[in-house]
Formats: sequence, structure tokens, C-alpha cells
Amino acid sequence: QVQLVESGGGLVQAGGSLRLSCAASGLTFSSYGMGWFRQAPGREREFVAARRISGITYYADSVKGRFTISRDNAKNTVYLQMNSLKPEDTAVYYCAALLGGSYYSQSSYAYWGQGTQVTVSS
Repeated sequence: QVQLVESGGGLVQAGGSLRLSCAASGLTFSSYGMGWFRQAPGREREFVAARRISGITYYADSVKGRFTISRDNAKNTVYLQMNSLKPEDTAVYYCAALLGGSYYSQSSYAYWGQGTQVTVSS
């Protein structure tokens, strides 16, 4: 019944920008923190960004200063604004709902979306 649906991925040249969206349904959106993870081919899924209910945000060192996480509770949507994209940002990006615990740990998230592909060309 709970669904998280990512959108906004695509192909972009290095240095460009994309904004990913994650629309949530079937849950009380304001009761959860939200996070973004990504997985590149042949690599482990890694933490990208998170926003707690309090509004505190966290970013992986690799994206700090380039990516911004935000949310709109009225639209039940969380966003990931990605600027100055690099080829190493190429991955499938997943949004997830944070119930509690460590923001950087996948096990702390109760629900996950299906992912959206981001490809950054040289």
C-alpha cells in the first residue's frame, strides 16, 4: 500500500543539472525523514543525502556542495537537486523513508522506491 515513486532521471552532460522527485503515498509523509541512496554498476548501494523530520540534513562527502535535498509536505514529495554533475554520479537513485536510527544506514529506512536512472556523460 505504501509507495515511493522516483522520477526525473535521465541523460545529462558533465556539468549539467537534474532534479529528482520522489512522490509518496499510503503513509503519513510528515512523520518520516527521507533519504536518497544510489547504486552504480558493480558497486554497493551508498548513502547520498537525508533530511530528518527536524529539518537537519546530511550529505555524503562526494556530493556535498553540489546536491541539495528538500521536501514539500503538502505535495508528499521529496526532491534531490543535483548540480555540477560528474560521470561518477552515474547510478540508479533510490528514495527511502527514514523511520529512525542512523541516517546513513540502509536498515534505518522502512520503505524504498523503485529507483530512477541518472547517466552523466563526459
